[in-house]
Amino acid sequence: MIRAFAVLAAMLLTSVAHARQAPQVDMSLRDLDSGAVLPVYWSGGRAHVPGSAGHRYAVVLENRSAERVLAVLSVDGVNAVTGETANPAQSGYVLGPWQRTEVRGWRKDLSSIAEFVFTDLGDSYAARTDRPDNVGVIGVAVFRERQIVPRYDAPDYFDEGDYKRNARPPAPSAGAQARESESAVKSAAPRARQELGTGHGTRRYDPISRTEFVRASNQPSQVTSLYYDDTEALVARGIIQHHRHPARQSPQAFPSSFVPDPPRWR
Repeated sequence: MIRAFAVLAAMLLTSVAHARQAPQVDMSLRDLDSGAVLPVYWSGGRAHVPGSAGHRYAVVLENRSAERVLAVLSVDGVNAVTGETANPAQSGYVLGPWQRTEVRGWRKDLSSIAEFVFTDLGDSYAARTDRPDNVGVIGVAVFRERQIVPRYDAPDYFDEGDYKRNARPPAPSAGAQARESESAVKSAAPRARQELGTGHGTRRYDPISRTEFVRASNQPSQVTSLYYDDTEALVARGIIQHHRHPARQSPQAFPSSFVPDPPRWR
């Protein structure tokens, strides 16, 4: 058994039809100051999100399956629940079937968090705890729950030879595919200097409860990563190709319907 955390029932529950190839758990970022879900830009097989320094944000997790799952959340290479250097074997959040929740900060105890806030790299929680190497990425490792399967005795006419002759080599697990994908990413060229990190923000009330969760496998069924930085840094790297400043209103030949009074004579 592994100790995990269940989000209270007060959190939003949604029933959303999931696409055939959709991940089991969707992850996105929501800016808590503007209220907007941050857009995603794809480059080199990575998903990039632009953040704004000083803004608070939430990691939005949505379970698109009819079973409970464990979501181990990493922010800047740090487990968002325990504060340890992140590893998929650690504690995380348990999501019920079709459940959507927002993780808004570093878990301080069962009743409170320290808010996630975009800040300068040097002021990030990871950098301030001497772990700056993975600042700029948010990841989730998803585990399915072990199901109890009824036991039965195999019939005595089972021919092991036929089984071996007809057996196919096992397909690579989702966890193995995720590791291969991560290895491919790590082999890419070093990226430019990271500008944003995630700070240890204001403490706020955010209750959860404990629950038990038995993993179906030691390997995650899904690993998803979101890379973030400020907009100008992403533009400079060519990740945001068509970034434009807000357009000024086009000039108008007839800006007013009537002739205004002239200025008064001095």
